[in-house]
Amino acid sequence: MTNSSIKLVGKNVRKYRKLRNLSQEKLSELVDVTTDYISLIELGKRVPSLKRLYKIAEILDIEPYKFLKEI
Repeated sequence: MTNSSIKLVGKNVRKYRKLRNLSQEKLSELVDVTTDYISLIELGKRVPSLKRLYKIAEILDIEPYKFLKEI
């Protein structure tokens, strides 16, 4: 994944999380990761595994490919 793709994923995770009115804390609880981990994903500093990305997409009720689409 390129650096710009990683940042795009993070930006979209944040966008869809906020659309669902979920805090980073609540999302991290549902995904079973730390709040810091969610924060790092959203900042484009961590690349989630495909398994975690699918879990996040499931929780946010979106198709996983939407994380890679420009907003």
